[in-house]
Amino acid sequence: MMIKLLCFIKNNFIKFSILFLFLLSSNSYSQCAGSGNTITICDIQNPVNSNINLFSLLGGSPTAGGVWIDNSKPLEESIFNGILDVQKIKNSGVYTYTYVQDPSVCTNNTATITVNIGPYSGVPSPNVSTCDDVESFNLFSAFDGTKIAPQQNGTWKDSNGVVLLGNTINPKTLGEGNYSYTYTVPALATCPAQSATVFITVFRKPVSGVASNLILCSTDNLALYKNLNLHDRLSNEDAGGRWADVSGTNQITSTNDNKIDVENIYNTRGAGIYSFVYTVLSSNPICNNTQSTVLIVIEEPLNFTGSTLVVNSDICENEIATATYTATLRKGPQAIPDGNYDVSYRISNGTTTNNITVNGNFVNGTFTFNVNSIYLQAVGNYTFTITNIINKASRGACSNILGTISDVLTISPLPKINTATIKIDPICKGLAAQVEISGNTNLSNGTYRINYNLSGDNTATNQQLDITVTNGVALFSIPANLIPNVGTNTTFSITNITNLTTGCTNTSTLSKVFTVKALPNVAAVTVNANNICLAQTATVQLSGLGSLTNITVDYSLTGTNTLSNQTVTLTVNAGNASFTIPASALVNAGNTTVILNSILDNSNGCSAVALNKTKSFLVNSIPTNPATNSFSFCKNDLKTIANLTPSGSQYQWFDSVSSTTALSASTILVTGNYYVKEVNSTTGCESGRTVIAVTINESDAPILATDGQNFCGLDQPKVQDLSNRTTVDDALVWFDALQNGNQLAANVLLKDGMTYYGYNFTSSTNCYSNALEVTISLSNCDVTPDFFTPDGFSPNGDMVNDTFRIPKIEFIYPDFALEIFDRYGNVLFKGNKNKLEWDGKNSDYKIGIDGIAPNGVYFYVLHLNKGNKKPVQGKLYLNR
Repeated sequence: MMIKLLCFIKNNFIKFSILFLFLLSSNSYSQCAGSGNTITICDIQNPVNSNINLFSLLGGSPTAGGVWIDNSKPLEESIFNGILDVQKIKNSGVYTYTYVQDPSVCTNNTATITVNIGPYSGVPSPNVSTCDDVESFNLFSAFDGTKIAPQQNGTWKDSNGVVLLGNTINPKTLGEGNYSYTYTVPALATCPAQSATVFITVFRKPVSGVASNLILCSTDNLALYKNLNLHDRLSNEDAGGRWADVSGTNQITSTNDNKIDVENIYNTRGAGIYSFVYTVLSSNPICNNTQSTVLIVIEEPLNFTGSTLVVNSDICENEIATATYTATLRKGPQAIPDGNYDVSYRISNGTTTNNITVNGNFVNGTFTFNVNSIYLQAVGNYTFTITNIINKASRGACSNILGTISDVLTISPLPKINTATIKIDPICKGLAAQVEISGNTNLSNGTYRINYNLSGDNTATNQQLDITVTNGVALFSIPANLIPNVGTNTTFSITNITNLTTGCTNTSTLSKVFTVKALPNVAAVTVNANNICLAQTATVQLSGLGSLTNITVDYSLTGTNTLSNQTVTLTVNAGNASFTIPASALVNAGNTTVILNSILDNSNGCSAVALNKTKSFLVNSIPTNPATNSFSFCKNDLKTIANLTPSGSQYQWFDSVSSTTALSASTILVTGNYYVKEVNSTTGCESGRTVIAVTINESDAPILATDGQNFCGLDQPKVQDLSNRTTVDDALVWFDALQNGNQLAANVLLKDGMTYYGYNFTSSTNCYSNALEVTISLSNCDVTPDFFTPDGFSPNGDMVNDTFRIPKIEFIYPDFALEIFDRYGNVLFKGNKNKLEWDGKNSDYKIGIDGIAPNGVYFYVLHLNKGNKKPVQGKLYLNR
């Protein structure tokens, strides 16, 4: 049956897993598998827990021969023999094991044993130690390996209760000392948590220090190191170690010796590498001894003075694609040892620099290397300069002596002028033609030879001429004897050009057509000029220019103003033209003569001398600038231009320095600059403009604070209280009328409904601002206290209690209404804030004899009209 079940499980794994889950969910139990059970194991270390027969824990009447399944493992690994070793389970927890019978034997064929495996924290080892050069120490290694290993699902804490991340510590970070760590596995079921504390001793490793090698050149001042303390070449080392001379220099003579004579080492043994070892013994059996080695390196500099560099070879531009280059570096008179070297060199053409290092061997004082043509792809002078030479066997203690080692390789351009600009100005008959070649060429400074032909109106063949190019421009002449004929069609053609320095030659198709012209006729020309004022330009009119259309005039001035050989280009219209002489040339008053020297016809470039062509004119002086002062007015005075001085018909005023429109005398002044000039009525000459500052003083009008007109009459507000409610910082004056009003003192009481006019007065300018108009209200009382209502009055004319009035009612209840009735209900009086007193007459209503109310009791109703208060009723007694 067991074999059958195992085969069934093996061959039908997926089906079995589904069936197994179904069986586990069954609530029916069969005697063939027994019944489940639960046990809790807290004493993991008990030997009996290493061999628990799960079958013996089944209830009911289980039948042997079934299969045990460990539910904590994958199905394919879960079948085992039913003997449980709790001590091999790595974590505490709840584990279930299911006993399964062949489903063909019984219907309910499974039973599960639940095992609660409690915590076990292990047994620490005594005397656990490590060295402080260890960077990772596993705390589980601090447990006694002969005992049961601790479970793995616990937590480590240090002696401060800080939980560790993982189970390792870093002794190197902790440093020398004693440390304790507690490992706790949490409680489970009825089993309490277990803890175990391990004690770790971290021993200090001996420190031999960090060595700093001494690298010297023989040219250094070695006498500075005659008594070198080797400890100075170490840092942070332990004391008490020993130095050993492993190079055999005999500088260390005892176990306590730590000083050497570097100069003596070099003098007796020469350049080389010398080793000295410092050893510190460990004071404990845990850490190893340590050693540090100090190297004394002495090198000799190499002297390349007088060395030469040859880079082969100069070429022309058309050879770039196929050129190869080799450089040879040869030593000077000093010996250079054979060996492997890094040679650094620089290639520079003035705009681009490439630094290259090549490696190779010096053999018999010669170092040969190839130059990559990638660096030499354009025309130019390439300077090769050796920048460093390093023997690969060297430590770089010495700076080798180079001097200047360089060579220049030139890639010369073919002279290219086909896209150049060739300029030949039209010439007059009998003159040499000036030729200029410029623009798009590659011609460097130097001498070139050209071959050229002339054709058209003038002919010549196979002419040769050496030309000089400076800054890309070549200037030369075609001899006059080769161009004797007038015309517009002489062609100059270059067929070949050669650089006489590089020998590079190129063909050319560059050509230019030029003109040979005749001279202009200026015999009928006349000159005219009008009188001017100083600082003005003078206009010169020319006439009699005939058919000329565009000319350049050369003229001079004599007389009170002198000027030599000035030129100006003019357009001629119907034989007339004009030009201006700048004011800067006419700085002196008096008679000046303009002289016409020559006229150049710009249409053909020929010039003719103009004889006896002159004209005199007068340069008049200008008035001096007017003298005046600045002015200050009040805005309200409405001052005008007429109020400024100087005044008169010869003076004109402007509101800007460049304005051409004079201001009228009625123009209202504003703050700013004004400009005045004088005009001479005879010559029309004008002075310069004098600037004055006009200041229109204006005081800011007072601004009343929000609701500043509202007061409470109970406070008996005064004019000063009104001032306090404005923005004015200067003197503020008040009047009782806008025009011709009376100025009010600060202590005058304000009147309800009256309008006041306030002005900001500035004493420094004696100017008033615009008026602030304020109408006062005295009914703005924030409180409504009780008021007194008289119960009688005696209108007998004795000036005592002659009227009935409710004191202060108009301030407390400004909208009040008062009605007084007689005993028959007739209204005798209606009062409000504008009608405060009843004099005992009823003339408004014509009741009683002559409108006089008789003695007696009267009734009143007072409507407060504020805050929803109810009317007040009462009675009063009138007694004459």
